[in-house]
Amino acid sequence: MERALNREDQREVRELKDILPKNTANHVPLTPVAFLFRTADVHPERLAVAYGPRRYSYAELRDRCLRFASALSGRGIKRGDVVSILAPNVPAHLEAHFGVPMAGAVLHSVNIRLDAANIAFMLRHAGSKMLIVDIEFLPLARAALDDSHSQIELVVIEDPSIVADVSQLLTYETLIESGDAGFAPLMPADEWDAIALNYTSGTTGDPKGVVYHHRGAYLNAVSNTLAWNLGQHPVYLWTLPLFHCNGWCFPWTITALAGTHVCLRRLDAETVITTIADEGVTHLSGAPIVLSRIVNAPASLVERLPRGLAMMVAGAPPTATVIAAAEQVGLSVTQTYGLTEVYGPCVVCEWKDEWNELPSTERARIKARQGVRYHLQEAMDIIDPISMAPVAADGTTIGEIMIRGNIAMKGYLDNPAATAQAFADGWIHTGDLAVKHPDGYVEIRDRSKDIIISGGENISTVEVEGVLMEHPGILEAAVVARRDEKWGETPCAFITCRPGVDLDRSEIVAFSRDRMAGFKVPKTIIFGDIPKTATGKVQKFLLREQANALADDV
Repeated sequence: MERALNREDQREVRELKDILPKNTANHVPLTPVAFLFRTADVHPERLAVAYGPRRYSYAELRDRCLRFASALSGRGIKRGDVVSILAPNVPAHLEAHFGVPMAGAVLHSVNIRLDAANIAFMLRHAGSKMLIVDIEFLPLARAALDDSHSQIELVVIEDPSIVADVSQLLTYETLIESGDAGFAPLMPADEWDAIALNYTSGTTGDPKGVVYHHRGAYLNAVSNTLAWNLGQHPVYLWTLPLFHCNGWCFPWTITALAGTHVCLRRLDAETVITTIADEGVTHLSGAPIVLSRIVNAPASLVERLPRGLAMMVAGAPPTATVIAAAEQVGLSVTQTYGLTEVYGPCVVCEWKDEWNELPSTERARIKARQGVRYHLQEAMDIIDPISMAPVAADGTTIGEIMIRGNIAMKGYLDNPAATAQAFADGWIHTGDLAVKHPDGYVEIRDRSKDIIISGGENISTVEVEGVLMEHPGILEAAVVARRDEKWGETPCAFITCRPGVDLDRSEIVAFSRDRMAGFKVPKTIIFGDIPKTATGKVQKFLLREQANALADDV
């Protein structure tokens, strides 16, 4: 009898499947672009964007983004085309996160700190159809376009603080004015469609193009609200670069919550703190360098900070000293972890009430942990990369952080080999070595790829070593991360000169600055023999110890 019932149940399930198909009434592809339409419908008059004296509502933001999308479509941008933008945290960069995907296109936010050669490679590799550039970076854009040897339409974002002749160029506002606010947006046909393209720092060789899909961007935008307890109508200060993993998906997160986007062109301590006070900022995020600048600002500025100001930090963990100083001035710091391949942070040091009773030094130690997976990320664990078995949760056994779930890239653009390697064994291999504590919280101990995170920027030691080795007087060069109170980490170069050659630090710095972005130039240079194994491999762990011992001495 039981067997017959099971057969009947199976037949009913099959019939239900047949008569309940997926359709437009019960299934719509997830996309974070939809957040803007909902907020503009419910809160049309709420302040969406503040940029100095310029400010406009969510109804206006929606209309501008629709005009933007319409104008792109009118200039031949089609579904799947790449539109690049090179700009600081100005309103146009925020609008691009909605207007570009509304046209069915893919947004490529370019790091403004890169040199022309790097940008040229990315424009070629992405096949960009248009480059929107802020007036401040127009010379850099022109140099990159000359280097790329590709025909890309140039659009210039003007700014009242910068005077320049753009009479021969298409301006962003002219582009917007040419569009139609009644444009029917090209929403994704499938939530797996690409929404954005972000380039890695290039650990070996050229940078890799990380392709984001609408589904992942939507889910991480929602996860941000859960991980950080943002509440309704946050006032968010854009200290985090919008070109970092699409601002960690916060353009969409803040919009979903009908919050205010406070845009900033520059991030000096006085401007940041004054803006926080004047605009009633409640939240901001970024690299530890931003936090350090705030807490180490002159007392006359620090005393203007509102109590309870919340900051999300990712990158090299802020030092215990900085965290303690943040607590003293009333800042609430949340440590997170992630990488470009997972849309920025998708791991958070979720705070527990019982930790509030701990001494300040112990709280800081816990806050420096990377933590647990985001709410909408499927899994994160510390795994032995050889056996693929999870390591013991003992706080000492080292393994590799691995992640999997819906908040993960589609893959690397035109690079199937690297994609397959990143997704080997059904996990994203981060290359970061960590331990798992008994409570399940993870903590990074080292980076297997020797990436340096300085002020939120990833620096490849291989790239810096390659540049140094171009110097005719250098025999050998090895680069490691050195702890830095201000930047989190900075490059420390160990150099062996050729026989008979006598180099000094200033010469090496000048040589490096001519060949790479300023933030990649070694801040510390140590001359001498470089320790190696019997097989000739550089013993970087010894170099790191030496570099950090030096850091402790200063």
